[in-house]
Amino acid sequence: MVLQDFNELIRGWGVEERDIHVIATSAIRAAKNRDMIVDRIQQETGFHVTIVEGIEENRLMYLAVRYALKNDLSLFWRVNSCIIEVGGGSTEIMLLRRWKVAAAHSVRLGTILVDQQARLAMGSRIFQERYIQENVRNTSETLKSEMDLNYVRSFVAIGGDARLVAAHIGKEFNENAWIIERAEFIKFYDRIKNYTVEECVQKFQMPYADAESFITAILIYKLFLEKTVASKIVVPNVSIREGFLINLTSRVGSELQDEFFSQVIASAMNLGRKYHYDEAHNRHVAKFSLAIFDALVNEHGMGPRERMLLEVAATLHDVGMFVRGSGHHKHGQYIVSNSEIFGIHGDELAIVANIIGYHRGAAPEPTDFEYMALQREERILVLKMTSILRAADALDRGHSQQIKKISVERKADAVFISAEGAYDLSLERLGLEEKGNMFQDVFGYKILLTQAG
Repeated sequence: MVLQDFNELIRGWGVEERDIHVIATSAIRAAKNRDMIVDRIQQETGFHVTIVEGIEENRLMYLAVRYALKNDLSLFWRVNSCIIEVGGGSTEIMLLRRWKVAAAHSVRLGTILVDQQARLAMGSRIFQERYIQENVRNTSETLKSEMDLNYVRSFVAIGGDARLVAAHIGKEFNENAWIIERAEFIKFYDRIKNYTVEECVQKFQMPYADAESFITAILIYKLFLEKTVASKIVVPNVSIREGFLINLTSRVGSELQDEFFSQVIASAMNLGRKYHYDEAHNRHVAKFSLAIFDALVNEHGMGPRERMLLEVAATLHDVGMFVRGSGHHKHGQYIVSNSEIFGIHGDELAIVANIIGYHRGAAPEPTDFEYMALQREERILVLKMTSILRAADALDRGHSQQIKKISVERKADAVFISAEGAYDLSLERLGLEEKGNMFQDVFGYKILLTQAG
């Protein structure tokens, strides 16, 4: 009914269908009948609903917070930070080390889920508090491998519940954000924790539906806050809506997108460190992969987004060594496909995982399920980026970073990679001979290694 009324309004305003964006987050994402709900909405209103994945919600959250704090980001550059949003179906958490993404997770701890668990267990508010405490403690332990919350000094809370608290006890930080003192936030929770839903509606002038989950949300924020050493809470006056709008208006080449891509790579590197990867080798191969990519733009026809995905795949191509050296490409494919990387949604993660899975060994076969599950266009991207990664990996076959710098040039039916410096390149040439076949099959050019000067 609400969407039908909204549909009538925007049609009356003359808004074109292509300019209408309807997004759904954790509540629809977790619903067992999500597909039927989305179909019913489309049948009744004509709206096409985009279900935002948890990791995508983190990305939009980051964009919104960055916008709100754009003039004050210097306050966060030298400290560990946590950005958290408590929703109905999940809690979104981002951890940043000097404002570089260290972790981004969607945790199944939302106000609706907590209420459902309490109802199933016929529990009281004491049960709810214990349930939340256990989940926060378990989440904190899980996050330790990426960043211990004990070292977080900057705490950013977004969401309607946090904004309501800030409006009552916060102080203005800038035109788009408030500051709440840690002690004041905890006192506020202690004061309201026994309020009934009706009292919340009366005292805070909020809708009944919001009041039902208000105290639960504030408790989740409080328990995460107490895991940190932050003395203040920053509450931006933004939501995922602002992040989505910023995403729509930020195009390739913008300063914001460049910064965003750097955050994606930071998240990938942190995943690699979690599995004790050879960072020097992986990043060296990533550098060579980008050099080849940039030199052959006319040949491969890919853009900045694909360039970023290639860098992620190259950065993590040997992460499977954590499991075992033998078959590490397939172990790496499994690790990445079952991980979260900030800013990369599920379809893109499948592309990255496949690139890693084929960076050595046999080329993709029609019987490979993970590869064939991709769309045709995605399979082509995997072939292009994998062939580039294989060539780049061959240039550091000994994992010694002997070749410091390369230049790439296409002449006639061959691509020449020139290595600067006086080195013995026999090992790298052998590696390129072994791994260059896919490049020739995909692009039609033989790839050769020469010595510059």
